[in-house]
Amino acid sequence: MQSLAMIENWPVPTAAAAVVTSDGTLLGTHGPTAHRFPLASVTKPLAAYAALVAYEEGAVELDEPAGPEGSTVRHLLAHTSGLAFDEHRVTAPPGTRRLYSNAGFEVLGDHIAKATEIPFPEYVRQAVLEPLGMTSTAVEGSPAKDGVSTVDDLVRFAAEVQAPRLLDPRTVLEAQTVVHPGLKGVLPGYGHQNPNDWGLGFEIRDSKSPHWTGLSSSSATFGHFGQSGTFLWIDPAAGAACVALTDRAFGPWAAEVWTPFTDAVLAELGTSR
Repeated sequence: MQSLAMIENWPVPTAAAAVVTSDGTLLGTHGPTAHRFPLASVTKPLAAYAALVAYEEGAVELDEPAGPEGSTVRHLLAHTSGLAFDEHRVTAPPGTRRLYSNAGFEVLGDHIAKATEIPFPEYVRQAVLEPLGMTSTAVEGSPAKDGVSTVDDLVRFAAEVQAPRLLDPRTVLEAQTVVHPGLKGVLPGYGHQNPNDWGLGFEIRDSKSPHWTGLSSSSATFGHFGQSGTFLWIDPAAGAACVALTDRAFGPWAAEVWTPFTDAVLAELGTSR
């Protein structure tokens, strides 16, 4: 895919990208796809997927208590537990606001570790990374932000989410469906959004503006971006997913280049089918 070469003009030391279709076909790659990058918040979809494996294995239930009083596993996954961004401090009743929370994912990891009697980083490895052959990926600390991976590995994950083997497809569909519709909130780096829609560990594009995906991205697009200059989106309307990893912290540069890049990828996908 010629559009992937646009990463060469990004103001970053190192970048790699790839596109994989819903049938697992790798359409193209660019850059050092075996290079390990810090994921920052792109760690969250991996952690969420592991949490959903724990749910399907019967270790936890989505609506069992977890976190602050009145909160559940579902609240933690959907950033509606009421926990603050980076503090284990309650700032709203569960289910009333979309408060993007690293602390919530840390509580989630602790909850699953207790339920499974397996440290959460090891649970992620056993439940998700090892079965998918993601040998260069690890969650080394916080399940909210301390993952490292490669484009090669994340392409495997993106293919899995589009055609699930580790989970029932109905569970993955639920993960990409809005939890607690209509809640307002701040999308980090992009300001207040009304609504600020989220699924189970995946952010849902819907009608958000501004946004880190493309102007031509479908409203059903879901995924995550990270403050380390990383993103993974899956656009069901396009039947494809895109991974881009860099080693420069998110900032205005990313907002300037990510959207035209995604639009170019989607345009190329449209003309190639």
